[in-house]
Amino acid sequence: MDTPETSSHGPAWERMAAERFTRLEKENARLRRLTMSALVITTLFLGLAVALVVTAARHGMPGFVPQVVESREFLLRDGEGRVRGAWGTDDEGAIRLVLQDPGSGMSAKLNLLRDGTSGITFSDSLGNPRLVAALLPDATGSLVFVDQRGLTRTVLSLSPGGASQLVFADQGGNTRSGLGLDSRGRPMFTVTGEPVQGAAEPDSGR
Repeated sequence: MDTPETSSHGPAWERMAAERFTRLEKENARLRRLTMSALVITTLFLGLAVALVVTAARHGMPGFVPQVVESREFLLRDGEGRVRGAWGTDDEGAIRLVLQDPGSGMSAKLNLLRDGTSGITFSDSLGNPRLVAALLPDATGSLVFVDQRGLTRTVLSLSPGGASQLVFADQGGNTRSGLGLDSRGRPMFTVTGEPVQGAAEPDSGR
């Protein structure tokens, strides 16, 4: 009987096993090279995509500008990171655009309230409104001047009917005088809250 060392099938089987092992090693090496190449290519593409997105965000590129940007509030900061402006909505549904100077504290505010009232407010260094230009829902336009204590001192208004009036108040906020034209175009003058017709023609019914 042939022993395993002298069997005619032993050397052939070993050669086949060795060849198969060699082929497997070569296949594994090839797969590793392909995997590494795919990883490198994927990394390059991801890096390129990130670079394009960053460039588009900073400088803008055709095809990379979003059609819609959604948020409840946007903040504007200066080079030192200080908030210089804000644009957004509040809990009551009003829309506000605020621009402020961190040095003086003065600010300008654009408002659109839920009832349709719109206006521009200019505030002093203490945050107190000093000048307000407003358009009310009934189309009445007004320009209001306020003193340091928050008291209204002067009001210029124009009503939808065509009446125009300029009113002055004292340091206590009490209306003292005013002048203007009524809806018919007749001049009016007011002193201490009592309207007086001045230089007006009698109403003939025309």
